[in-house]
Amino acid sequence: MIPLANMYVLSHYEVRPLTERREQVPTEVEVSLDLGKTRGRVRLTSSGIHLPGGILLTWEDAEHIATHENVCYKVTREGIRALQLFSPLTGRVVALYPTGRAPTLTLSGIPMHRIKGTDPWRDTAAKIRSARPHGRVLDTCMGLGYTAIQAAARADVVLTVELDPAVIALARENPWSADLFALPNIHVLQADIFDLIQGLPNAWFSVVIHDPPMFSLAGHLYGREFYAQIHRVLRPRGRLFHYIGSPEKKMARSVTRGVMQRLRDVGFEVKEVPRAFGVVGVKR
Repeated sequence: MIPLANMYVLSHYEVRPLTERREQVPTEVEVSLDLGKTRGRVRLTSSGIHLPGGILLTWEDAEHIATHENVCYKVTREGIRALQLFSPLTGRVVALYPTGRAPTLTLSGIPMHRIKGTDPWRDTAAKIRSARPHGRVLDTCMGLGYTAIQAAARADVVLTVELDPAVIALARENPWSADLFALPNIHVLQADIFDLIQGLPNAWFSVVIHDPPMFSLAGHLYGREFYAQIHRVLRPRGRLFHYIGSPEKKMARSVTRGVMQRLRDVGFEVKEVPRAFGVVGVKR
Protein backbone atom coordinates (compact mmCIF):
# COMPACT_ATOMS: atom_id res chain seq x y z
CA MET A 1 0.00 0.00 0.00
CA ILE A 2 1.25 3.48 -0.89
CA PRO A 3 0.38 6.05 1.77
CA LEU A 4 -1.89 8.85 0.55
CA ALA A 5 -0.48 12.10 1.92
CA ASN A 6 0.60 10.16 5.02
CA MET A 7 -3.05 9.64 6.00
CA TYR A 8 -5.08 6.50 6.69
CA VAL A 9 -8.70 5.83 7.68
CA LEU A 10 -9.44 3.10 10.21
CA SER A 11 -12.29 1.78 12.31
CA HIS A 12 -12.77 -0.74 15.08
CA TYR A 13 -13.01 -3.48 12.43
CA GLU A 14 -9.37 -2.97 11.42
CA VAL A 15 -7.87 -1.92 14.76
CA ARG A 16 -9.44 -4.26 17.31
CA PRO A 17 -7.71 -7.41 15.93
CA LEU A 18 -4.39 -5.55 16.23
CA THR A 19 -4.97 -4.55 19.85
CA GLU A 20 -5.71 -8.20 20.62
CA ARG A 21 -2.18 -9.05 19.43
CA ARG A 22 -0.48 -6.43 21.58
CA GLU A 23 1.18 -9.05 23.75
CA GLN A 24 2.77 -10.73 20.71
CA VAL A 25 5.08 -7.83 19.78
CA PRO A 26 7.28 -7.36 17.91
CA THR A 27 5.51 -8.79 14.88
CA GLU A 28 4.18 -7.89 11.43
CA VAL A 29 0.58 -8.37 10.33
CA GLU A 30 -1.54 -7.64 7.28
CA VAL A 31 -4.45 -5.23 7.64
CA SER A 32 -6.50 -2.75 5.64
CA LEU A 33 -5.65 0.89 6.24
CA ASP A 34 -8.45 2.27 4.04
CA LEU A 35 -11.63 0.62 5.39
CA GLY A 36 -11.29 -2.58 3.42
CA LYS A 37 -10.41 -1.28 -0.05
CA THR A 38 -6.84 -2.61 -0.01
CA ARG A 39 -4.51 -4.38 2.37
CA GLY A 40 -0.95 -3.74 3.53
CA ARG A 41 1.49 -4.74 6.27
CA VAL A 42 2.07 -2.98 9.57
CA ARG A 43 4.56 -3.60 12.37
CA LEU A 44 3.49 -3.98 15.98
CA THR A 45 5.95 -2.97 18.71
CA SER A 46 5.71 -2.05 22.36
CA SER A 47 5.18 1.60 21.38
CA GLY A 48 2.29 0.98 19.02
CA ILE A 49 1.33 0.17 15.43
CA HIS A 50 3.82 1.39 12.82
CA LEU A 51 2.03 2.32 9.59
CA PRO A 52 3.68 2.88 6.19
CA GLY A 53 5.09 6.37 5.78
CA GLY A 54 6.54 6.53 9.27
CA ILE A 55 3.21 7.05 11.09
CA LEU A 56 2.86 5.63 14.60
CA LEU A 57 -0.58 4.76 15.94
CA THR A 58 -0.01 4.54 19.68
CA TRP A 59 -1.66 1.75 21.65
CA GLU A 60 -3.67 4.37 23.54
CA ASP A 61 -5.12 5.76 20.30
CA ALA A 62 -5.64 2.25 18.93
CA GLU A 63 -7.66 1.27 22.00
CA HIS A 64 -9.74 4.42 21.57
CA ILE A 65 -10.60 3.50 17.97
CA ALA A 66 -11.26 -0.13 18.94
CA THR A 67 -13.85 0.84 21.53
CA HIS A 68 -15.72 3.47 19.47
CA GLU A 69 -17.86 1.53 17.00
CA ASN A 70 -19.99 4.33 15.53
CA VAL A 71 -17.38 6.37 13.70
CA CYS A 72 -14.29 6.02 11.49
CA TYR A 73 -11.00 7.72 12.30
CA LYS A 74 -8.44 9.57 10.23
CA VAL A 75 -4.88 8.67 11.27
CA THR A 76 -2.00 11.05 10.50
CA ARG A 77 1.38 11.96 11.99
CA GLU A 78 -0.47 14.34 14.31
CA GLY A 79 -2.66 11.59 15.79
CA ILE A 80 -6.28 10.48 15.28
CA ARG A 81 -9.45 12.42 14.49
CA ALA A 82 -13.02 11.15 14.41
CA LEU A 83 -14.57 11.65 10.96
CA GLN A 84 -17.67 13.46 12.14
CA LEU A 85 -18.73 17.06 11.66
CA PHE A 86 -21.45 19.36 12.90
CA SER A 87 -23.31 20.84 9.96
CA PRO A 88 -24.30 24.48 10.52
CA LEU A 89 -26.55 24.14 7.46
CA THR A 90 -28.75 21.36 8.85
CA GLY A 91 -27.97 21.55 12.57
CA ARG A 92 -27.13 17.84 12.53
CA VAL A 93 -23.99 15.80 13.18
CA VAL A 94 -22.81 13.90 10.10
CA ALA A 95 -20.34 11.04 10.44
CA LEU A 96 -18.66 8.15 8.64
CA TYR A 97 -20.08 4.98 10.17
CA PRO A 98 -17.98 1.80 9.73
CA THR A 99 -19.49 -1.38 8.31
CA GLY A 100 -16.45 -3.59 7.74
CA ARG A 101 -16.40 -2.48 4.10
CA ALA A 102 -17.57 0.79 2.54
CA PRO A 103 -18.77 3.07 5.36
CA THR A 104 -22.17 4.69 5.40
CA LEU A 105 -23.07 8.26 6.23
CA THR A 106 -25.10 8.93 9.35
CA LEU A 107 -27.24 12.02 9.93
CA SER A 108 -27.88 12.47 13.63
CA GLY A 109 -27.04 8.78 14.02
CA ILE A 110 -29.39 7.56 11.24
CA PRO A 111 -27.62 5.48 8.52
CA MET A 112 -28.17 6.67 4.96
CA HIS A 113 -27.63 3.20 3.43
CA ARG A 114 -28.93 -0.27 4.14
CA ILE A 115 -26.39 -2.11 6.28
CA LYS A 116 -28.38 -5.07 7.65
CA GLY A 117 -27.49 -8.13 5.59
CA THR A 118 -25.62 -6.02 3.06
CA ASP A 119 -23.18 -3.11 2.91
CA PRO A 120 -23.46 0.37 1.36
CA TRP A 121 -21.53 -0.55 -1.79
CA ARG A 122 -23.75 -3.57 -2.54
CA ASP A 123 -26.82 -1.56 -1.55
CA THR A 124 -25.84 1.02 -4.16
CA ALA A 125 -25.23 -1.68 -6.79
CA ALA A 126 -28.86 -2.83 -6.39
CA LYS A 127 -30.05 0.71 -7.07
CA ILE A 128 -27.80 1.00 -10.12
CA ARG A 129 -29.15 -2.23 -11.60
CA SER A 130 -32.66 -0.80 -11.39
CA ALA A 131 -31.68 2.68 -12.59
CA ARG A 132 -29.77 1.41 -15.68
CA PRO A 133 -27.68 4.58 -16.02
CA HIS A 134 -26.56 5.69 -19.48
CA GLY A 135 -26.04 8.92 -21.36
CA ARG A 136 -26.41 11.94 -19.08
CA VAL A 137 -27.34 11.07 -15.48
CA LEU A 138 -28.60 13.32 -12.69
CA ASP A 139 -27.87 12.04 -9.17
CA THR A 140 -30.02 14.27 -6.99
CA CYS A 141 -28.62 13.55 -3.51
CA MET A 142 -24.90 12.73 -3.55
CA GLY A 143 -24.14 11.71 0.02
CA LEU A 144 -20.84 9.80 -0.08
CA GLY A 145 -21.04 9.55 -3.87
CA TYR A 146 -21.33 5.78 -4.26
CA THR A 147 -24.26 6.17 -6.66
CA ALA A 148 -22.38 8.67 -8.81
CA ILE A 149 -19.24 6.51 -8.89
CA GLN A 150 -21.07 3.34 -9.93
CA ALA A 151 -23.27 5.22 -12.43
CA ALA A 152 -20.18 6.79 -14.01
CA ALA A 153 -18.96 3.32 -15.03
CA ARG A 154 -21.95 3.10 -17.41
CA ALA A 155 -22.87 6.71 -18.20
CA ASP A 156 -21.27 9.42 -20.31
CA VAL A 157 -21.69 12.15 -17.69
CA VAL A 158 -22.97 12.21 -14.11
CA LEU A 159 -24.06 15.42 -12.39
CA THR A 160 -24.28 14.75 -8.66
CA VAL A 161 -25.74 17.32 -6.27
CA GLU A 162 -25.25 17.63 -2.51
CA LEU A 163 -26.88 20.19 -0.26
CA ASP A 164 -24.55 19.96 2.75
CA PRO A 165 -20.90 21.11 2.54
CA ALA A 166 -20.16 19.00 5.64
CA VAL A 167 -21.17 15.86 3.73
CA ILE A 168 -18.90 16.81 0.83
CA ALA A 169 -16.05 17.36 3.31
CA LEU A 170 -16.55 13.87 4.76
CA ALA A 171 -16.69 12.35 1.28
CA ARG A 172 -13.28 13.87 0.54
CA GLU A 173 -11.84 11.93 3.50
CA ASN A 174 -13.58 8.64 2.74
CA PRO A 175 -11.36 6.21 0.78
CA TRP A 176 -14.42 4.68 -0.90
CA SER A 177 -15.41 8.11 -2.26
CA ALA A 178 -12.06 8.91 -3.89
CA ASP A 179 -13.29 8.32 -7.46
CA LEU A 180 -16.00 10.91 -6.91
CA PHE A 181 -13.36 13.61 -7.18
CA ALA A 182 -11.06 11.80 -9.62
CA LEU A 183 -13.27 10.52 -12.45
CA PRO A 184 -13.52 13.08 -15.28
CA ASN A 185 -17.15 12.25 -16.10
CA ILE A 186 -18.45 13.06 -12.60
CA HIS A 187 -19.36 16.67 -11.79
CA VAL A 188 -19.99 17.48 -8.11
CA LEU A 189 -22.16 20.48 -7.33
CA GLN A 190 -22.99 21.84 -3.88
CA ALA A 191 -26.58 23.10 -4.11
CA ASP A 192 -30.17 22.50 -3.06
CA ILE A 193 -31.51 20.16 -5.75
CA PHE A 194 -35.05 21.46 -5.15
CA ASP A 195 -33.94 24.90 -6.35
CA LEU A 196 -31.26 23.81 -8.80
CA ILE A 197 -33.45 21.52 -10.88
CA GLN A 198 -35.70 24.42 -11.85
CA GLY A 199 -32.83 25.91 -13.86
CA LEU A 200 -31.78 22.70 -15.62
CA PRO A 201 -32.69 22.35 -19.32
CA ASN A 202 -35.69 20.45 -20.62
CA ALA A 203 -35.23 16.84 -21.73
CA TRP A 204 -31.51 16.88 -20.92
CA PHE A 205 -30.99 13.70 -18.87
CA SER A 206 -31.43 10.08 -19.88
CA VAL A 207 -31.65 8.89 -16.26
CA VAL A 208 -32.38 10.49 -12.89
CA ILE A 209 -31.41 8.66 -9.70
CA HIS A 210 -33.29 10.06 -6.73
CA ASP A 211 -32.13 8.76 -3.33
CA PRO A 212 -33.32 11.41 -0.87
CA PRO A 213 -33.16 11.38 2.92
CA MET A 214 -36.18 9.82 4.59
CA PHE A 215 -39.52 11.54 4.15
CA SER A 216 -39.47 13.03 7.66
CA LEU A 217 -36.19 14.83 6.89
CA ALA A 218 -36.89 15.98 3.31
CA GLY A 219 -40.58 15.76 2.53
CA HIS A 220 -40.35 18.41 -0.21
CA LEU A 221 -38.23 15.97 -2.26
CA TYR A 222 -41.21 13.57 -2.33
CA GLY A 223 -43.70 16.15 -3.61
CA ARG A 224 -45.58 16.55 -6.89
CA GLU A 225 -43.84 19.86 -7.67
CA PHE A 226 -40.39 18.27 -7.49
CA TYR A 227 -41.48 15.19 -9.44
CA ALA A 228 -42.81 17.45 -12.20
CA GLN A 229 -39.35 18.99 -12.49
CA ILE A 230 -37.73 15.55 -12.74
CA HIS A 231 -40.21 14.68 -15.50
CA ARG A 232 -39.36 17.91 -17.32
CA VAL A 233 -35.57 17.40 -17.34
CA LEU A 234 -35.81 13.78 -18.52
CA ARG A 235 -35.74 12.88 -22.19
CA PRO A 236 -38.79 11.09 -23.64
CA ARG A 237 -38.78 7.53 -22.28
CA GLY A 238 -36.15 8.67 -19.79
CA ARG A 239 -35.87 6.61 -16.62
CA LEU A 240 -36.20 7.58 -12.97
CA PHE A 241 -35.12 5.38 -10.06
CA HIS A 242 -36.52 6.61 -6.75
CA TYR A 243 -35.22 4.95 -3.56
CA ILE A 244 -37.78 4.84 -0.75
CA GLY A 245 -36.93 2.12 1.78
CA SER A 246 -37.85 -1.36 2.92
CA PRO A 247 -41.20 -2.45 1.44
CA GLU A 248 -41.66 -4.60 4.57
CA LYS A 249 -41.97 -1.53 6.81
CA LYS A 250 -45.41 0.01 7.24
CA MET A 251 -44.18 3.59 6.87
CA ALA A 252 -42.26 2.79 3.66
CA ARG A 253 -45.31 1.07 2.18
CA SER A 254 -47.40 4.15 2.88
CA VAL A 255 -44.78 6.48 1.40
CA THR A 256 -44.42 4.22 -1.65
CA ARG A 257 -48.12 4.38 -2.44
CA GLY A 258 -48.09 8.17 -2.29
CA VAL A 259 -44.90 8.42 -4.35
CA MET A 260 -46.25 6.17 -7.09
CA GLN A 261 -49.51 8.13 -7.34
CA ARG A 262 -47.76 11.51 -7.53
CA LEU A 263 -45.34 10.21 -10.16
CA ARG A 264 -48.28 9.01 -12.26
CA ASP A 265 -49.96 12.39 -11.79
CA VAL A 266 -47.02 14.21 -13.42
CA GLY A 267 -46.70 11.78 -16.32
CA PHE A 268 -44.63 8.74 -15.36
CA GLU A 269 -45.34 5.09 -15.99
CA VAL A 270 -44.45 3.58 -12.62
CA LYS A 271 -43.62 0.18 -11.19
CA GLU A 272 -42.32 -0.94 -7.83
CA VAL A 273 -38.91 -2.65 -7.57
CA PRO A 274 -38.88 -4.20 -4.07
CA ARG A 275 -35.45 -5.81 -4.54
CA ALA A 276 -33.95 -2.31 -4.80
CA PHE A 277 -36.27 -0.81 -2.16
CA GLY A 278 -37.70 1.74 -4.58
CA VAL A 279 -39.76 2.49 -7.66
CA VAL A 280 -38.92 3.04 -11.32
CA GLY A 281 -40.67 5.62 -13.46
CA VAL A 282 -40.49 6.02 -17.24
CA LYS A 283 -41.40 9.35 -18.81
CA ARG A 284 -44.45 9.04 -21.03
